[in-house]
Amino acid sequence: MTDARPIRVVLADDSVLLREGVARLLTEAGFEVVGQCGTGEELLTLVRDERPDVAVVDIRMPPTQTHEGLVAADAIRSEYDGRVGVLVLSQYVETEFALRLVTDGEGGVGYLLKDRVADVGEFADAVRRVARGGSVIDPEVVALLVNRRRARGPLDELTEREREVLALMAEGRSNQAICDRLFVTPKTVEAHIASIFSKLELLPAPDDHRRVLAVLAYLRK
Repeated sequence: MTDARPIRVVLADDSVLLREGVARLLTEAGFEVVGQCGTGEELLTLVRDERPDVAVVDIRMPPTQTHEGLVAADAIRSEYDGRVGVLVLSQYVETEFALRLVTDGEGGVGYLLKDRVADVGEFADAVRRVARGGSVIDPEVVALLVNRRRARGPLDELTEREREVLALMAEGRSNQAICDRLFVTPKTVEAHIASIFSKLELLPAPDDHRRVLAVLAYLRK
């Protein structure tokens, strides 16, 4: 995908007000919203008709208000093999749903809390990253995973700074973004990442997205 045309987005949420609000935010940020719907089945039809770059999907939609959006997201990822990115939104922290989504595929996927939409710049950046094949995990979800109680293991060997780097990696941040956030040099970030992989017994990978998935897969244990 190139930057010669706007990123094309479809929206699926049974709240018309939220849907219209997100559509307006994305349009003003330079995206092209090519369709909206309120159910998982309608979303699948819309994606087949429009072939968007990204589908922004609520987890809970009619008829059961449980996980229809996640089912639709899984179907999109399976049918289009990463050619259509999926950004899932949720009102609450649902770590199992988040991890199931982001650890089962090859990129172009994200999980955000709906409150994150209020930060227009951050939300727009998340949609762009998913459209370009990256992964985006809500910082609140990452914090729960990194800090949750567990039996002592390799994660406990990480320093406080390495935990900060790990959390940013899990959000899908690039090395440069980590530098900017922590006010450190690229060499320092590379050293922290090398130490993290060594302590977690994970082999470094040339693909940033695969690196994030490896870390998330480890944190899930």
